Amino acid sequence: MRAAARGYRVAVNYSASSGEAEGVVSQIRSTGGTAGAIRADVSDENAVARLFEDAERELGPIVGLVNNAGITGKHGRLETLDPADIARVTAVNVVGTILCARQAVLRMSTKRGGSGGAIVNLSSRAAQIGGGGEWLHYAASKGAVETFTLGLAREVAAEGIRVNAVSPGLIETELHSRAGDAGRLARLKSTVPQQRVGTPDEVANAVLWLLSPEASYVNGAILAVAGGR
Repeated sequence: MRAAARGYRVAVNYSASSGEAEGVVSQIRSTGGTAGAIRADVSDENAVARLFEDAERELGPIVGLVNNAGITGKHGRLETLDPADIARVTAVNVVGTILCARQAVLRMSTKRGGSGGAIVNLSSRAAQIGGGGEWLHYAASKGAVETFTLGLAREVAAEGIRVNAVSPGLIETELHSRAGDAGRLARLKSTVPQQRVGTPDEVANAVLWLLSPEASYVNGAILAVAGGR
């Protein structure tokens, strides 16, 4: 919604939550913005290719990518985790990020006739804290996202593409309750130096800054939005 308010035509990708995606699109359109909801499982190479093809056809050339699709998997210690759950978290968080970035580079790289652009990957402070006892596999997947961010930033910097990541801390979203730990934010709030959890808007502001020309010399950065945690 904030991207649309700044003039971007927004492709709202979803895997299963069509109602939520269409709700976001409706809100954007109600304020005069342009958006479309496009279904794709980001862990599926063919679905990702179609996602970008549909986005370009409906909304125009790709100028920015926000890799924000991500799942936590089940909450618990490593020995309690289902290997299939571990594989799914890796497929969405790591493979999905790489596949979407690949499609964006194919379209934005000046080496391939594109006009350049920016990619912002969503990491997590869990990548630095480790997620032990909670979401070890999720934390590991976000560590991979940060490594990928650094490498891709160097790989395509001379082709007009900047690649950065935002690393949110404890943010007021449904992620925690959906993973089975609805009280997590209240329990951990005191561990944040600023003594509060963050908001989606605060994360969005960081993402939009990294997408914007204001961050024109920022490349390969991992920006923590975590209240000092």
